[in-house]
Amino acid sequence: MPSGSDPRRHIPRTDALLQHPALVPWLDSVDAVRVRGEIRRAQDRARRGECAPEEVAAEVARSLRHVAEHPSGWRPVINATGVVVHTNLGRAALSEAAQRALVDAAGPVPVEMDMRRGVRSRQRGAEAREALLDACPAAEDALVVNNGAAALLLSTAALAGPGAELIISRGELIEIGAGFRLPELIESTGVRLKEVGSTNRTHARDYEEAIGPKAGAILKVHPSNYRVEGFHTEVGVGELARIAHGRGLPLIMDAGSGLLRPDPLLPGEPDAESVLRAGADIVLASGDKLLGGPQAGIVLGRAEAIRRMARHPLARAVRTNKSTLAALHATLTAPAADVPVYASLHADPEELRSRCERLAASLSGQLREGDPAAGGEVGVEVCEHDGRVGGGGAPGVPLPGWALRLPEWAAAPLRAGTPPVLGRVHQGACLLDLRCVPPAQDAEVLRAVRAVLAGRGRGTGATNPEKGEKEDPSCPS
Repeated sequence: MPSGSDPRRHIPRTDALLQHPALVPWLDSVDAVRVRGEIRRAQDRARRGECAPEEVAAEVARSLRHVAEHPSGWRPVINATGVVVHTNLGRAALSEAAQRALVDAAGPVPVEMDMRRGVRSRQRGAEAREALLDACPAAEDALVVNNGAAALLLSTAALAGPGAELIISRGELIEIGAGFRLPELIESTGVRLKEVGSTNRTHARDYEEAIGPKAGAILKVHPSNYRVEGFHTEVGVGELARIAHGRGLPLIMDAGSGLLRPDPLLPGEPDAESVLRAGADIVLASGDKLLGGPQAGIVLGRAEAIRRMARHPLARAVRTNKSTLAALHATLTAPAADVPVYASLHADPEELRSRCERLAASLSGQLREGDPAAGGEVGVEVCEHDGRVGGGGAPGVPLPGWALRLPEWAAAPLRAGTPPVLGRVHQGACLLDLRCVPPAQDAEVLRAVRAVLAGRGRGTGATNPEKGEKEDPSCPS
């Protein structure tokens, strides 16, 4: 190659790649349109300097291998952000047991069948229901719907009813993801909201004075996606239960984040067991947050309240499927340490540090032996980094740990790699936090970073380091 020649001029043509020995075998097993698409994407990466022209065929072969292994088109992402329940990555990563349960549930399973008697079962998903009751002994019964918002809609529609007033503190009228607001969700069922108190202070007398002839229920919502500090007062579940039951009203508690039992790591998060013991009639929780299971709305509480919800017409519209029930049951019955969310939340900071240091040592060796163009420009170091719970849970609770600190420009090519590695862009750096990365994937992270740094050493970096990327001021959730 002549000195000063732009290497991008040597990117192989599509027709040449279609005849490349590494790609010809894939033409029999992968759709031709998909093969050409992967070729185009690899060529684009080479034009942006994310890989060398001579590496394009290998990049295409690697992508096609992932296409064959993941026909859904969704490539597994390595979550190196330090955010445990990452909303944009599908929230909770499922355990191996839950993943196996999903495969089993793809075929015929007795979701509504009494196999002993050979007749239809009256209880849909009985195994998941029993597992929920084992995990939360204070509950008399349980119901699973398709997500947390569905649980809220069904509970207010069934327990309050159209035209009835649902009493709620103004400080708990939250907005959830995608711009949906709790008042609008509830009022879509025909229930009328009766707001009490103020944004920052609500007292017991506010609830007592609001109860009139049209009152149908009291709703308490845990604002799990933000926190209020300073001049702030709220009424606890026990006091609200006394007020509600004294006037013959049910108390609904939306706990949000899905904690079933107390966790010392998250003292500010209400758990279903404690809420029910304090007097709530039902508690609502999400399956794909702190519980670490599939997307689901979980309802636990008094048998009569659950019965009314199960018989409401809306229950059919929000009924969950067999795959969710199977994955939920597997999550609930697995050892806690085998559930990725639990393991990530309780990861040992010193172990995270050791893993980062091993990766840094391997990478620094590469830099010393690599292209001189990388010397003095590429730095890899280990730094302290606080992870986050994410997923609208436990805001402000840091998870002390460590991260691998790379130059900011490494973030884009890491995301574009195979497999993609998602780090955190912060203060001019790309941080790779291994909290949510299984140790078995450390080698994949190492390969990905090595490939990116090697490309930079050839002078084919993907981004302008002076322009940079949009910084993530906190942590994505």
